[in-house]
Amino acid sequence: MEERPETELISIPATPRASTPEVLTPSGQRSPRPASKEAKSSTAWTPTSFISPRFLSPIGTPMKRVLVNMKGYLEEVGHLTKLNPQDAWLPITESRNGNAHYAAFHNLNAGVGFQALLLPVAFAFLGWSWGILSLTIAYCWQLYTLWILVQLHEAVPGKRYNRYVELAQAAFGERLGVWLALFPTVYLSAGTATTLILLGGETMKMFFQIVCGPLCSSNPLTTVEWYLVFTSLCIVLSQLPNLNSIAGLSLIGAITAVTYSTMVWVLSVSQPRPPNISYEPLSSASPAATVFSVMNALGIIAFAFRGHNLAMEIQATMPSTFKHPAHVPMWRGAKVAYLFIAMCLFPVAIGGFWAYGNLMPSGGMLRALFQFHSHDISRGLLAVTFLLVVFNCLSSFQIYSMPVFDSFEASYTSRTNRPCSIWVRSGFRVFYGFVSFFIGVALPFLSSLAGLLGGLTLPVTFAYPCFMWVLIKKPTKYSFNWYFNWILGWLGVAFSLAFSIGGLWSIVNSGLKLKFFKPS
Repeated sequence: MEERPETELISIPATPRASTPEVLTPSGQRSPRPASKEAKSSTAWTPTSFISPRFLSPIGTPMKRVLVNMKGYLEEVGHLTKLNPQDAWLPITESRNGNAHYAAFHNLNAGVGFQALLLPVAFAFLGWSWGILSLTIAYCWQLYTLWILVQLHEAVPGKRYNRYVELAQAAFGERLGVWLALFPTVYLSAGTATTLILLGGETMKMFFQIVCGPLCSSNPLTTVEWYLVFTSLCIVLSQLPNLNSIAGLSLIGAITAVTYSTMVWVLSVSQPRPPNISYEPLSSASPAATVFSVMNALGIIAFAFRGHNLAMEIQATMPSTFKHPAHVPMWRGAKVAYLFIAMCLFPVAIGGFWAYGNLMPSGGMLRALFQFHSHDISRGLLAVTFLLVVFNCLSSFQIYSMPVFDSFEASYTSRTNRPCSIWVRSGFRVFYGFVSFFIGVALPFLSSLAGLLGGLTLPVTFAYPCFMWVLIKKPTKYSFNWYFNWILGWLGVAFSLAFSIGGLWSIVNSGLKLKFFKPS
């Protein structure tokens, strides 16, 4: 048989390194194409496992070069991650071109917001020592659980957990995972959206009063009407198709949050403190009421660190390959974001409590600033502060509502086996916005609602990640890592029950009094 010349062996061009193949999605974004059938393999063998130096040694240089390039391509494609074709139609995973900057914007927008303005309310019931200690422990605890979630995003080779519920199902089982994670994550998203409508509408009303002043008409908008105006603005902005498309809004939300958080505490501490100020923890009529108030205050602190329900979703927007996994840019962006979060939360809590003590109204720092210093601070500064709060609430509404939008569209696409049209997608978002509005009108109690939200959703941030680490990573039994995560997890569950009872008691106790919001 005639031998082929050696030149024919090198006629195959070297395969260049490439990123994950992409497909155009309904909204015009690009998303990785699901792995082909040829790409499926078991965990015990991969297509590159046979391309070892020992295997390559007897082969000539041209063929060796081809095989090495093939190995590099297969590794760059993403170690054969199995993708769900439906993901290309859903808002969370429709676009996978995120990066560390997007991660920082999203995490900062989700981590800093109106909940920081309520921290001095918690300090009024806890005092200096317990307030600072509780806030510090909560910050360190949630930073550790965030690191756990980032690491577990691709804990199983060939599988990406794009949503918090998917990770819970992998750890606790299909049915139990849904029961444990679906309610608190949806409740956190919907509850946050409702609270944002309350705060945004009330802040718009105060902004209008400051700017308009005595020139206001005799028939100004009522509080409920301001809620409706704010909800309408949220619905307009919610028409952006997916999570990556709101990166610009998250950047605006992050900048405004850092700015108004700084302005609020600086303006407060720069003014004379109110007379008869005291730093003794507030006491109630009975010991039981005092205990419930403390539990509600701790729930407010827990609610200040919401955002873990979005960690998996934010990381899902990033491309991931064998050599460049998504957890690297995600953790880099998260570290920057939580550095700024600490620079916002601690000064607001400490400075706000120093400025107002236990005279802090239940509405938080904005209400205190308006109540005590509306005549001492220039109207321009107050107006800018309130306007920044409105911008932040509008942007935070979008990122916290995205998991709910994703759930709506996932249910639709699974039933119809086709992507949502523009009209269907818009209908879902209009419906969700007005449902949140009606809930807000029915439950206009911001600080009490924050305590209940913090208690009911606390396992999402403080408990479930610890359990997931033990069940998925399986550390050595009875080791320090094993004990540490089990103890943290069960402490989180116990605190969740206690804080929920405190928040529920606070709502029942102050519900009909309408201390802060008085729709007219």
